[in-house]
Amino acid sequence: MPSQRSVNRILLNVALDGVLAAVATPLARYVADPGGGLLRPLWFVAGGAITLLVAGLPFRMPQQYWRFAGIEDLVGLVGSSVVSAVLFALLLVGSGFPLPTPTFPVVHALVLIVALGTPRVVYRLRMAQRAGREATDAQSVLLVGAGDGADLFMRALEYGEGRAAFRVVGLLSVREGQTGRRIHGQTILGSISQTAAVLARLRAEDRLPSALVVTQPKLSGAPLAALLAQADVEGVPVRRVPRPTALQEAAQGGTLELAPVAIEDLLNRPQVPLDRDGMARLVRGRRVLVTGAGGTIGSELARQIAALEPGSLVLLDNGEYALWLIDQELGEAHPGVPRDTVIADIRDESRIRTVFDHVRPELVFHAAALKHVPMGEANPLEDLLTNAVGTRHVAEAARAAGAAAMVFISTDKAVNPSSVMGASKRLAEMYCQALDVAARRGAGMRCVTVRFGNVLGSTGSVVPLFRRQLERGGPLTVTHPEMRRYFMTVREAVGLVLQASVVGMADATLPTGAQGGIFVLDMGEPVRIVDLARQMIRLAGLHPAEGEAGPGRIPIRFTGLRPGEKLYEELFHGSEPPVPTGHPGLLMAAPRTADPAIVGRAIDEVAAACRAGQVGAALALLGRMIPEFEHNALGAPGRVRLPGE
Repeated sequence: MPSQRSVNRILLNVALDGVLAAVATPLARYVADPGGGLLRPLWFVAGGAITLLVAGLPFRMPQQYWRFAGIEDLVGLVGSSVVSAVLFALLLVGSGFPLPTPTFPVVHALVLIVALGTPRVVYRLRMAQRAGREATDAQSVLLVGAGDGADLFMRALEYGEGRAAFRVVGLLSVREGQTGRRIHGQTILGSISQTAAVLARLRAEDRLPSALVVTQPKLSGAPLAALLAQADVEGVPVRRVPRPTALQEAAQGGTLELAPVAIEDLLNRPQVPLDRDGMARLVRGRRVLVTGAGGTIGSELARQIAALEPGSLVLLDNGEYALWLIDQELGEAHPGVPRDTVIADIRDESRIRTVFDHVRPELVFHAAALKHVPMGEANPLEDLLTNAVGTRHVAEAARAAGAAAMVFISTDKAVNPSSVMGASKRLAEMYCQALDVAARRGAGMRCVTVRFGNVLGSTGSVVPLFRRQLERGGPLTVTHPEMRRYFMTVREAVGLVLQASVVGMADATLPTGAQGGIFVLDMGEPVRIVDLARQMIRLAGLHPAEGEAGPGRIPIRFTGLRPGEKLYEELFHGSEPPVPTGHPGLLMAAPRTADPAIVGRAIDEVAAACRAGQVGAALALLGRMIPEFEHNALGAPGRVRLPGE
């Protein structure tokens, strides 16, 4: 139901448009036939008002906001005027009154357009002038993008509460060749490739903006990073406009708030086309179970799987709160998907067997793991029990329950591992590879292993750490100036995991597949962690400092490698060059495999040593199974393997 205020506004519009039409109709009669008089017959006044109000209903003229009048409103006004003129002419002919002249309907329509449009334009111009006067003390901004986003942002400034907070001094276009053109009276000063020159010119004119505001939603990756670098030279921060729906609310009187540029936007890579139909065929109607469903990868898997309409979805995790959160989210986003939540620890073999026997999953996505390298070095037996022994429990339970496939989420730290965490994941990889080789040779459950690097913003990763350190005023701690990592957004990583699942189960001709090949996500180029820290400082509107902190300056402190860490992570062993799969974003590796019985016995021996608390024995067994495991227990950079070694 509309509010009383809305009803009053609509009635006011009806009255104003009726009066304007009542005046326009006899005026049109006089223009068309000056000799016929102005007010003859007098009922022209009422007839003109009535036909306009009737004609305006399909075009929703009574609901228009005069202060927000735009192209769509103008089209509606023209349509209402034309229809009104036609109705009035039919009324004249039907009542036996001759048309003043044959051209009267055309003149009538034109006069109505002028009479109805002029006050709307005048009102809008007055509101714009008032907004300009109110914005004299506002923060000056230079808009990046000269398209729909810029138009909507300036509309929000013109009519919303943001007019007192921001003042546009010009625009930068994403495309070349638009310099000199104007949008809402503001000039396009250059393209984003000319940002440095434009800012230098504005500084010379004493008009340097307080901020650059990105209005182009798709501006990300390298172009956005270059823009930030050029803006940083002049000390100008970069912000983003809020989502379009928030801009529309602001354009109708709401509050307008700028958003910081997310670090994910800078690392964003070109979108890889995914086989959504294939994913739907894989998941739709099937019973799916996700382990580690409360974690970063597991929860995103649950989201994307739920959108593919599984027959049922079971969320398994040993953390109650994290499990509750994702269950609540899926209940709101996908209420039609049958769901169950299971609190269980994958190290508890009997519990996992019981759950799988009850659920009988057809697809299992195994994301549960311990992933923090220094924590694993402090608690090595827990890493082994969870990552290696727990993975075997899940795989065996899934196979016994008749699952068609298990997808195992691995890590780049499993390549030439220097940590217990990486080695434990490599042992789990070997077991899943062995199972998949056996399945390809006969009947049985397929095991698809997917390996990738760091997920941006995941629990325990460097980005949330840097954010917390920034909130405290620094310093940002980096272990080593040359520390590099691969990064990928969680949504992109999980999308490629599902893609690998489709490809791995459907394509029997994949290179190295029969040899237990492992899917490796194309992570692009590794990123120096110190560069990431500097970028996050700049995104916060501050400046990285080499020495001590000062006003607006955040220092970066190097703390040294921690136990188990490497300077560089690798996606492939030196002896396993990447093999293209023919699918964008997916590569394959072919590390050595072994008989599943041999790997299974080794895992059993590791489990026995762990339960007996024998750290040395467990690590010795791990070293025998994984000869490339060079344990960097002290965090010594001298023992770190460099790329290509």
